[in-house]
Amino acid sequence: MSGKVQNKTMLLDLLAKGSDQIHDFGIKSLGLFGSFVRDEGIHDESDIDFLIEFQPDQGTFRNLMDLGYFLEDLTGRKVELIGRDSLSKFIGPHILKEVQNVPLVRPRIPQAHRRSA
Repeated sequence: MSGKVQNKTMLLDLLAKGSDQIHDFGIKSLGLFGSFVRDEGIHDESDIDFLIEFQPDQGTFRNLMDLGYFLEDLTGRKVELIGRDSLSKFIGPHILKEVQNVPLVRPRIPQAHRRSA
């Protein structure tokens, strides 16, 4: 990606386009919180905060790191990845109150049309 993502709309569009690759890292759900979910207070040094949940047996260090690198390359910004299962009881409720789920829909592959005999 050339340049940095500048707003929530641009970010959600990029994430939709990259959703197939995001699934490949074993992600079950991806949530957005912080300045980008509010679409305010975004400046050149703003990072993007994600709340993530892995599919069973996919939460490896490698998948976590590779996902982070992928999202940084995709958005042109630093990212913070926080696991849903590692939220603290102090800050967790605040994050969960503002988190927006990012739809990660795999594209449907059309089935071949069969001709009638």
